[in-house]
Amino acid sequence: MPPVPESTDAPTPAEPAWASQRLIALRGATSVEANEREAILSRTVELLEALMERNALQTTDIVSAIFTVTADLDAEFPAVAARQIGFDQVPLLCTQEIPVPGSLPKAVRILLHTYAPADHKARHVYLHEARALRADLEAAQ
Repeated sequence: MPPVPESTDAPTPAEPAWASQRLIALRGATSVEANEREAILSRTVELLEALMERNALQTTDIVSAIFTVTADLDAEFPAVAARQIGFDQVPLLCTQEIPVPGSLPKAVRILLHTYAPADHKARHVYLHEARALRADLEAAQ
């Protein structure tokens, strides 16, 4: 039987949608004026909304988020704020920061995981007193 010639007209498989994207981690932090439920929630919402806006994200883009708080904030979980603004299908975790002497008090931090285009430039967000944590990130200010 003669060999079958290779076809150059064969369709190529479509590139999966995720192939042009990569998993990125976005950082952010804010300070809270008082250890009060509403103070924690409002500053956390402000932080999340700024991260989402600066990185052109929707809640459906988010893979997961890890929140940390300093030991002096225990009136509410920051994840409650995320749920209030539509993160109801996103895995969220809250934990406490290491209490390093001299570190910023009353701080909420976030590590947000999302898929973004391969050429996306991460825009981290540091608000209020937390701006001092990463003054080197001009885009975060």
